[in-house]
Amino acid sequence: MAYDTFLSQNEVDSLFAEIEGTPTPKIETEEPVYPDGVRPYDLSSPERVIRKRMQTFELINERFARNLRAVLLSFMRRNADISVLPIKIQTFAEFERNLPVPSNLNMVRLEPLRGLSLFCFDPTLVFLIIETLFGGQIKQNTRVEGRDFTATEQRIIQRLLMHTLECYIHAWKPVHPIKYHYLRSEMHTKFANIAGSNEVVVVTPIRIEFGTIGGLLNVCLPYSMIEPLRDLLTEPFQDESVKGNENKWLRQLSGQVPATQVELVANFTTIECTIEQLMALKEGSVLPIELPTAVEATVDNIPVFSAKYGTFNKHYALSVIKHLEIPYFDAPEEPKMVVEDSTIDDEISLNDNDLSPGRINPENPL
Repeated sequence: MAYDTFLSQNEVDSLFAEIEGTPTPKIETEEPVYPDGVRPYDLSSPERVIRKRMQTFELINERFARNLRAVLLSFMRRNADISVLPIKIQTFAEFERNLPVPSNLNMVRLEPLRGLSLFCFDPTLVFLIIETLFGGQIKQNTRVEGRDFTATEQRIIQRLLMHTLECYIHAWKPVHPIKYHYLRSEMHTKFANIAGSNEVVVVTPIRIEFGTIGGLLNVCLPYSMIEPLRDLLTEPFQDESVKGNENKWLRQLSGQVPATQVELVANFTTIECTIEQLMALKEGSVLPIELPTAVEATVDNIPVFSAKYGTFNKHYALSVIKHLEIPYFDAPEEPKMVVEDSTIDDEISLNDNDLSPGRINPENPL
């Protein structure tokens, strides 16, 4: 539960009006009228940028929160209640406007992603952690408006930031490994511009509470930084171990399939006849046929290639003209075999005389 939620001015006025019994005036808002029937649309609005739910990015944030909870327990010797709030898609100017002053703003480069990211610690959270580390009792919020951080406080913040970045990098590792490079820290937003005022940013608010008091850690990433990984972040996350098993199975299958034995059939010709003609056939009957110039070789009735026929080394053979359908296997590359500079055409005879009736052995048909 968030304890630092404040009422707006309109809500305060309505509350006092109800207590005093004064009716609250209703403000009627007129809907804009468009004469041409065309409603203007802002192309820079953040609603048009991301329409899908970033499931993998939410999983990264949840993993980051679990890692940070364990790190804070060892760092502060106190258990923290950490919850990830809904992701906000907004402009950088709107994000700056909602930050308290002064805040601890840390500019970090996440390689190999382009651009800069911003890790913002709420001043309430900073003084809460410092008070706990020095053995103080947390009873009420500390007033921090207009107060800068001392050198000792900045050293503690630096240690806290390093632990936070390690947890964040570890949460990204199964999805897309990244490395952090710390640049500098600022206290005012005008010195920590990581994006233009109208540029869209993705903000992940993380609520860190110790008892009934806590603060926010805001992780601000420009949308242009994670846009190359948009498909990866919007799809459901799949563990790398599952992918590794699938890839291993595919490699084994692609390596064993080429060694599978198949039956290659080359059908020379077919003859249409009636049952009467078939029953009238006797020993020595002659069936007139027309030999084609090329035949199709098939495997399980699937055309594989077109070929010419003839003899090779006193054996009937086929000479491939072109492939009709070539199965593709993603097999590992093998060393190329050295082939002599000779082809089957040097020894094959494709004359019609080679297929004369005297050259064909009826006991060993093709």
